[in-house]
Amino acid sequence: MNGFGPGRVLGSVVYPAAEVEAPGVVRHIARNRFSLGEPSGERSTRTIALSGALTAAGLSAPVRPRLRDEVWVKLWGNLSFNPISALTHATPDVLCTDPGTRGVARAMMLKAQAIAEALGASFAIDVERRIDGGTAVGAHRTSMLQDLEAGRPMEIEALIGSVQEVGG
Repeated sequence: MNGFGPGRVLGSVVYPAAEVEAPGVVRHIARNRFSLGEPSGERSTRTIALSGALTAAGLSAPVRPRLRDEVWVKLWGNLSFNPISALTHATPDVLCTDPGTRGVARAMMLKAQAIAEALGASFAIDVERRIDGGTAVGAHRTSMLQDLEAGRPMEIEALIGSVQEVGG
């Protein structure tokens, strides 16, 4: 075999908001949750052990049976908040409360939700609650805004193009 199979992979959805202040220097802004899951959805010994180690280190590390659903919820925010923030230079606390940008984010999220649900994903929260979660992060510069300001390549294909691709 020339790669990693599902038996050697654990999934994780990473929630901390952070900013790269300098090469090798990352400043934590908010959140400490790292959701974990097996590709199969089982609660394996290794996933429970990793969760325990992360929890002992002071992090939140719940084991999720349907981690792919949580990946979509995280992507939901990233595919909308990131490009809107790069275009407007606004942070989520602003773009999620402004009626115009909130409406654009909502429309983008609803399109992505239709794609995800067609692929079998389900959403435990609704669009409004997810947008309110973006507001709660506060005046954090999204990763795409950080990349734009630093002159680095932006993750447009990863966050937007990938959803468009699977949506056909």
